[in-house]
Amino acid sequence: MDTPDRQLRYFLRIAELKSLSRAAEDLDQTQSGLSRQLAALETYVGKPLFIRTGRGVELTEAGARLLDGIQPAYGNIDRVLESVRQREGVTQGTVRLATVHTLSYYFMAEVVASFVSSHEHVNLSVMGRSSPEVVALVESGKADVGFVYDSAVASDNLASTTLFDDDMCLIVLAGQPLMDNVDLAGMNLRLVGFPPHYALRKMIHSAGLEPEFVAEAETIDAMLKLVSSGVGACILPSRIPDKLLNDYGLRKIRVHSPILRRRVVAITLAHRQPLPLVGELLASAHRIARQ
Repeated sequence: MDTPDRQLRYFLRIAELKSLSRAAEDLDQTQSGLSRQLAALETYVGKPLFIRTGRGVELTEAGARLLDGIQPAYGNIDRVLESVRQREGVTQGTVRLATVHTLSYYFMAEVVASFVSSHEHVNLSVMGRSSPEVVALVESGKADVGFVYDSAVASDNLASTTLFDDDMCLIVLAGQPLMDNVDLAGMNLRLVGFPPHYALRKMIHSAGLEPEFVAEAETIDAMLKLVSSGVGACILPSRIPDKLLNDYGLRKIRVHSPILRRRVVAITLAHRQPLPLVGELLASAHRIARQ
């Protein structure tokens, strides 16, 4: 009997995502079709491989043994295939990167320029999302790598490596008579902020601040435009370029207290070795972060 390679690949994806429905979506299969493939594999093995739970599926003892046996093998196959493509000069393809919106204003341009300059025939697809959405994209396999705040990463399915620490600042109209090193706890803050599920919004509340949010925006440009209209200030990473703020008639105020700092990390799937192109993108990101 032929080795059920496709069924094993499907089994791996279900095990990684711990959900039949999510695996079906990721594999571009119907859930019923994927269920039939899994049933055929279970018949071939002679044992159930998953048990259904209220939150998805969990491996049986037989499923766990099968996963332990085939996961390293398929990881090696994928790496060898990519390595052969690299050695033979076949470097066309796509690397899918998901990143939190804020990084596109002061980090991503250098990363993209560095990677693309040495991989002219590789398409780097960059998706700007909120922190929870970046995590979901990487966990589901729809992004190969993600750049995100570490506070959003709470999944055993993901591996993370530190890129850099990000300190926040208060951004106000250029004409406001505020000195540096302000204590935000002693201020009557009226802020333009990201929606509540964004990591930066959660950070503000975690620091014990209870500002009045007068407006919400999902992009930095929209946020800066609102601040420039005088409706309130905003809190953003201090790495935001001064030139961008000048275009909106705004300036930065350093924050003395409370300390508002978030660690930016790169995330990939924990149980899958990144392919060479992804590894090279990560190397570029780490090099630029050190600079």
